[in-house]
Amino acid sequence: MKVNVHAVNFTVDGKLVDFIQERMDKLEKYYDKVVSSDVFLKVEKTSDKENKIVEIKVHVPGDDFMVKKQCKTFEEAVEQSAEALERLLVKRKEKIRTHI
Repeated sequence: MKVNVHAVNFTVDGKLVDFIQERMDKLEKYYDKVVSSDVFLKVEKTSDKENKIVEIKVHVPGDDFMVKKQCKTFEEAVEQSAEALERLLVKRKEKIRTHI
């Protein structure tokens, strides 16, 4: 799957990009028609510890799924977003299966 990582107002290191790519590749076992995904990483300037925001947009034929999570670390936010996307993709796959 093609994963585009966009870091807003900072530079992202290679380890984080590899982690995101690896985690997004796992989504294909839940729904194999995923075309690509865009991952937006943002740091909010607040006094809160949970200031890392991850938005993931997944493109599938006929639809797009968008998930946004805010956590202490980017890894945690990516993990939570991926879990939410897993549920969405499984739900979509079951919906398509019932229409066939």
